[in-house]
Amino acid sequence: MVDHGDDIITILTTDHREVEQMFAELETLRGTGEHEQIRDVTEKVIIELVKHSVAEEAYLYPATRKYLPGGDALADREIAEHAEAEQLMKDLEGTDTQDPAFDGLLTTFMAAIRQHVLEEESELFPQLAKHADADELRHLGSRINAIKKVAPTRPHPSAPDTPPANKLLAPGAGLVDRIRDAISGRGKD
Repeated sequence: MVDHGDDIITILTTDHREVEQMFAELETLRGTGEHEQIRDVTEKVIIELVKHSVAEEAYLYPATRKYLPGGDALADREIAEHAEAEQLMKDLEGTDTQDPAFDGLLTTFMAAIRQHVLEEESELFPQLAKHADADELRHLGSRINAIKKVAPTRPHPSAPDTPPANKLLAPGAGLVDRIRDAISGRGKD
């Protein structure tokens, strides 16, 4: 693939690698009894994935619909996977790390995210690189970076996941989430 710098594909792939590093950290922490550290890493993963998902729903999936043959069906499938992942994130947030159900939820969540990433990187991204020009991919990358700065940091399973409603509501939900995070210290090292 041609290097497009900070294009949408590069940015989202970088996000995927960062999430995978956090998953590896969680796998290392399993069974150690480090429940507070497991909660901290889980919250960081959730924060990053919520911002990533909001960005994809605002810009990647509309581009998928616009540029890819069969893009509507592909975007719909990806959005449905996001909805499932968001519910899993909400469930993880509400489950104590010492609860026996937590480990099963975490396993299911990581498997779902890894499968989603595999599909995007092997199917969607190569098609997008083929059908959209480099300037558009860079433009979408700048949009992705901008929305991630104001996106929510907590899962909102009932929030809209398609434009224009998601683009309108995300900054407000993001502000509220960031205030809650600042007050609680959530997501801080």
